[in-house]
Amino acid sequence: MNDRKARLDGLAVVLVMTCCALWGLNQVAAKVALNEIPPLMQASARSLGAALLLWLWATARGIKLWQRDGTAAAGIAAGLIFAVEFGMIFVGLQYTAASRMIVFLYVAPFVVALGMPFIVPSERLDRLQLLGLSVAFGGVVWAFYEGFVQPLHGELQWLGDALALGASVLWGATTLLLRASRLSTAPPEKTLLYQLAVSAVALGLASWVAGEPWPEKVGALSMWSLGFQTVIVTFASYLIWFWLLRHYPATRVSAFTLLTPVFGLLAGVILLSEPVTLRLVVALAAVAAGIALVNRRPAAPPAASLASPPPKETP
Repeated sequence: MNDRKARLDGLAVVLVMTCCALWGLNQVAAKVALNEIPPLMQASARSLGAALLLWLWATARGIKLWQRDGTAAAGIAAGLIFAVEFGMIFVGLQYTAASRMIVFLYVAPFVVALGMPFIVPSERLDRLQLLGLSVAFGGVVWAFYEGFVQPLHGELQWLGDALALGASVLWGATTLLLRASRLSTAPPEKTLLYQLAVSAVALGLASWVAGEPWPEKVGALSMWSLGFQTVIVTFASYLIWFWLLRHYPATRVSAFTLLTPVFGLLAGVILLSEPVTLRLVVALAAVAAGIALVNRRPAAPPAASLASPPPKETP
């Protein structure tokens, strides 16, 4: 049964806003824990912990996760992409600020907007919506250039920014894969478990190959930061995210998350005392304008076009 909705309703907006706030805080939490827990090891640990929580959740609710439904290949691919994405994020946080990381991560909606019409024609954006994405993208480029001309976080700030951009492309690619494959009809719990379980193993192996040292001491702050990432962000918010992708237009949901950099900037400034630059403020303003344009209510179609059937979505 097709229970997808054509546009975001009040529930979707509240859920996306909640996820945005949590994801904005997530980069700060990861940055804090990096003082004691190496990046790949930290990413692996949070995926493993969240996978265990998800398995317990699904078992308690009687959700079947292990039946054969043709999603294995896409699920493993999504998990590997997820692993590389978060490996880039955690390594990148060693070279750039959490507030900058969160801004660059949200190039993902542009990837989704460009690729989704090839999967679901009904999610094609009009010219004004594409203009909104272009304005937001221009703001991100404006902020990225600062890493070359006036780095505030070391000479390798550009590398951290670049890793963030690479991770954002992979995030967008994952969204497209979820909609283009059989994962689009799988329970959100199963989709998320693929990514968490595969990434936990892949990131753990990457940590071992890279020779990351085992932490000699992990303080309470780092443990709380890792716990927040594992329970609240990776388990709860991602479960909500995949539910949203299954029930609402992915392009509009993804574009709305461009609000996350606002929360990330505020968290970085308040909790980590990170500097706010003019370029970053301009980027945030452009992102906000892009959100308004992408999520505007479309104009009523001409009377002649009302008789034609709406385009059908692919499975």
